[in-house]
Amino acid sequence: MDAAIHIQGLTKSYKDLHVLKGVDFDVARGSIFALLGSNGAGKTTVIRILSTLLKADGGTAAVNGFDVAKQPQRAREAISLTGQFAAVDEVLSGRENLVLIAQLRHLKNPGKIADDLLARFSLTEAGGRKVSTYSGGMRRRLDIAMSLIGNPPVIFLDEPTTGLDPAARIEVWDAVKELARGGTTVLLTTQYLDEAEQLADRIAILHEGTIIVEGTLAELKQLLPPAKVEYIEKQPSLEDVFFALTGERDGETEETAKAAETRKARS
Repeated sequence: MDAAIHIQGLTKSYKDLHVLKGVDFDVARGSIFALLGSNGAGKTTVIRILSTLLKADGGTAAVNGFDVAKQPQRAREAISLTGQFAAVDEVLSGRENLVLIAQLRHLKNPGKIADDLLARFSLTEAGGRKVSTYSGGMRRRLDIAMSLIGNPPVIFLDEPTTGLDPAARIEVWDAVKELARGGTTVLLTTQYLDEAEQLADRIAILHEGTIIVEGTLAELKQLLPPAKVEYIEKQPSLEDVFFALTGERDGETEETAKAAETRKARS
């Protein structure tokens, strides 16, 4: 596999708190890889190490062939990071936000770059409006568009739909799928099971500092046998797999409710 992201034996501790205990996974180029886990599982720590914002205690991590510890500048040139909350200037218009980032990156034709991204993310009509008037989904799409300025081959999305309503989540999902169709490698962290089901080519479950399972959605579902409900086989969902492997039920009510809301919005 031609890996855009390679992690082996990654460890990180804060005094007596061992956050990462030897994390291993690879992400193929042009794919969407979901790192799934509960709050505190270490997902954001992995992202911070890959984006050179944090140094690992042990192991290796490489992005686009560059070791993040030994070649941090080259690694940063290959990536873009979108955090848990949209980092946009609400005083500026959507187009002005994009132009500003293009100018800071010293790119030619910042206006054309902005217009192309507005069109790509269905924001052309709203491009001249102040971001303060945008919905949550529109802000998130603009945030992702800003991350693509300079055409980074790898983008990190750290829980990109946190705090969004069901309709806005679907808008962001569509934007993420568009990234992969354009050849961008996406590493997505999420605690929402339905989000991983909808988006990911491969899923890894991070639990208590280690990857306990990794594979496609179909492969993960094979870990549990079908259940029979009134003599009808019920295929296991990713939710069934996650809770069976981690033994956790924390947050189930919130996630299940969000999943139900999203399914309702899509119907």
